Amino acid sequence: MAASDVISGPPRLGAQRSVLRVLERLADLGARPEDSHDERLRQGTLIFASALITVLATVWVITYSGYGYPVSAAIPAFYQLVTVVGLVVLARGRRFDLFRTTQFVAYLLLPGLLQVSLGGFVASSAMVLWSIFTPLAALALLGLRRSVVWLVVFFAELVVLGLLDARFARSPAVLPTRFVTTFFVLNVVGVTLCAYVMLGYFVEQRERAHRALQAERERSERLLLNVLPGPIAERLKRDSGAIAEHHDAVSVLFADLVGFTERSVVMAAEDVVDLLNVIFSAFDRVADAEGVEKIKTIGDAYMLAGGLPEARPDHLEAVTRAALAMRDEIGAIARRTGQDWLSVRIGIDSGPVVAGVIGRRKFIYDLWGDTVNTASRMESHGTPGEIQVTERVATALGPEFAIRPRGTIQVKGKGPMATFLVDAAASRAEPGRAASGRRP
Repeated sequence: MAASDVISGPPRLGAQRSVLRVLERLADLGARPEDSHDERLRQGTLIFASALITVLATVWVITYSGYGYPVSAAIPAFYQLVTVVGLVVLARGRRFDLFRTTQFVAYLLLPGLLQVSLGGFVASSAMVLWSIFTPLAALALLGLRRSVVWLVVFFAELVVLGLLDARFARSPAVLPTRFVTTFFVLNVVGVTLCAYVMLGYFVEQRERAHRALQAERERSERLLLNVLPGPIAERLKRDSGAIAEHHDAVSVLFADLVGFTERSVVMAAEDVVDLLNVIFSAFDRVADAEGVEKIKTIGDAYMLAGGLPEARPDHLEAVTRAALAMRDEIGAIARRTGQDWLSVRIGIDSGPVVAGVIGRRKFIYDLWGDTVNTASRMESHGTPGEIQVTERVATALGPEFAIRPRGTIQVKGKGPMATFLVDAAASRAEPGRAASGRRP
């Protein structure tokens, strides 16, 4: 870090914080509880500009009084009085619209009157330049459409003063040429500085609000992606209508914690939620690692699918690897937490499904079809610690998985079905195990 940064950094930050504190207090002056952040911002911008011009007007009051022009000195003094009284009324009555209109008229008329009293453009150092605050402030506070009227009035004032300037210049104020030139420069600098600070404050606050809005939008986006798959979330943002898709080849997995319902009766509520959070968070990591889609949790059951919302050729292998990893995770969690009773029952089927988003409140992305029902039956008719699959799953899985037949079982709503158990991926199976009972 450079020495200059060490020396100049903290004072600049301290000054910036001081200015921001002053601006925040001014923005709260006259604000009502129901005012939005944007309304407070607009009000604070005008109040700050008015206060700044009131302070600068002291230079004109002292200067013109010193040169013997009391009428000219009285005009900026009158603006100071109007502003101070307006701020007091604003703080008591919370009538910002009255304060705003008063300031717009004062910005517009008083610089022109001061220019007339001094004898035109040259003698007054183009004092009417200060009237440009009216359309600028109107633009910041009222928006483009409503500020056009004030811009037109300002131009009309310039035209009138230009046409009558020769008449006003017949009896100009007798001021030193150097003084007139200096004040012309000061007027240009003052108008530019005040306009820059006013608009700079407005822009800075707008950018701050934009950053806050952007952060909120990103949080909302993350929440939406926690509810829906990415492609579905994008479609839902574009189209509020129903989303329904048919997928020819999808693998569906159901996992259920064996005996968890009975255990939850004797466990503290916090312990139930904490344990489920640990287990399902581990399942979420597995789903992310395999690139499969978590669909939902139902009580102590967990559902995921592969091959949607975007098709992939290895969806069945990915879901089966996820099943093996989920079973391993349950074992690890049981050992780590001392919950020896923990066990999972998993069922898988593969085939066509219908997927879509239902509802308008608390909506979810869900699946329907015989494949979903069969996968659920494979889980509910399975045995603890086992991954039960249908015959079509066993037939489709490649040689990298060790599979053994369970036999024919009676499945509710389906009748007798030949089912199979996935023991491990071949790389983790015992030698020759993958070939044992490999095919139905």
